[in-house]
Amino acid sequence: MKPIAIAVLVLGFGSIVCAAPDEQRLGKESGYPVGKAPRSSWLDDESMRVGSFTHQGEIPGFYGGKANVLHRADQPMPLPKAAQEPDYRWNAGQARGLSVNDYLARQRIMGLIIVKDGVVQVERYQYDRKPSHRFTSQSMAKSVTALAIGLALKEGHIKSLDDRADRYATKLNGTVFGDTTLRNLLRMASGARLEQSYDGTGDSARFDMAIAREGIEAAARLVTARETEQGTRFNYSSAHTAMLAAVLREATGMSISEYLTPRLWQAIGAEETAMWRAERTGLEVASGNFNATLRDYARLGVVLANDGVRPDDPTGKQIIPHDFLLDATDWKRAPGQFRPAKATPYMGYGYQFWTFPGELRRFALLGVYGQSIYIDPGQKLVMVQTGVNATAQADGTTLARDRLAFWRGVVGYYGKW
Repeated sequence: MKPIAIAVLVLGFGSIVCAAPDEQRLGKESGYPVGKAPRSSWLDDESMRVGSFTHQGEIPGFYGGKANVLHRADQPMPLPKAAQEPDYRWNAGQARGLSVNDYLARQRIMGLIIVKDGVVQVERYQYDRKPSHRFTSQSMAKSVTALAIGLALKEGHIKSLDDRADRYATKLNGTVFGDTTLRNLLRMASGARLEQSYDGTGDSARFDMAIAREGIEAAARLVTARETEQGTRFNYSSAHTAMLAAVLREATGMSISEYLTPRLWQAIGAEETAMWRAERTGLEVASGNFNATLRDYARLGVVLANDGVRPDDPTGKQIIPHDFLLDATDWKRAPGQFRPAKATPYMGYGYQFWTFPGELRRFALLGVYGQSIYIDPGQKLVMVQTGVNATAQADGTTLARDRLAFWRGVVGYYGKW
């Protein structure tokens, strides 16, 4: 038998990592090519996924629009690196004491960064990705959209979360979504009869095609009925976030990117520009399509872990409204139907953020194919991961189980889960 050659890569902190999973299937020999619009190329073709997920901002014809830019800060938040990686350990079934290297060897992760108390403990890249790449957010963008709503509420552009959406987005008049309160849109509780799917068919596909053809407000008219009374049940659907984007544009008179550039992106000390794909009318497709570097996602996570304050700011200026952030991320402040084990069998849902069960407040930004930002404010701990999972939903593979087990191991290194 011939010996098997194993490729290794020496990374930061002197770590050695084996070749990433499924490199050839994901396009390594072709240099990780970038797909095109429509989704059958950039999203569904696995060989295009790595390239497309790190160049989505440059794909022509995407939703019939262009990429809006959020400009970087003049004074980036420092992200110093620890001298040595902690020896994080985690368990997966009968496999005990697994390492960071094991996690990367088991899962299709493009980038992983862990920050504790503002210091980078782990920073790894696979599939020839680099710190300069902008990684697409998928549905993590929903949480960014929620933060824009919180800022608009603080500044008086939005008077109340209990206002109907069509008070601001008048083109939603006469639609189910227009008749829904902003609070219920944030909680994905419009009651609208609309099924979320990830295979390019059904309600989600028709909604997306309508956005590309006519814009978000026109797409809203495809939804004509409710299954339940609004506010009574969590029903995940990207359409809710699209409606919030329409509200933000009319309430602020700006695109979300224009609005958030000074108030959030520059305020958190982003080191690089971000890009947010827009439809043909210039409105961001806010259910996803935000693109930023791994380190800048980490900076956002650090500010969230510090309850909306930049930790290197001696003035302690509140970037994200504190009460709104708590309402968005603390399951104890949500009605029972949105709490962990009620909204879903495990996690709860706040204002476009996912909430973990347990007495301590922990929450996450999540996107399909493995995108996530996990946040533990009590420990000032952040874990950002960008991925190219084989299935859209993490529980379609071992990713959901491994990611949670790995996160629990990281949290357990510093204290109790």
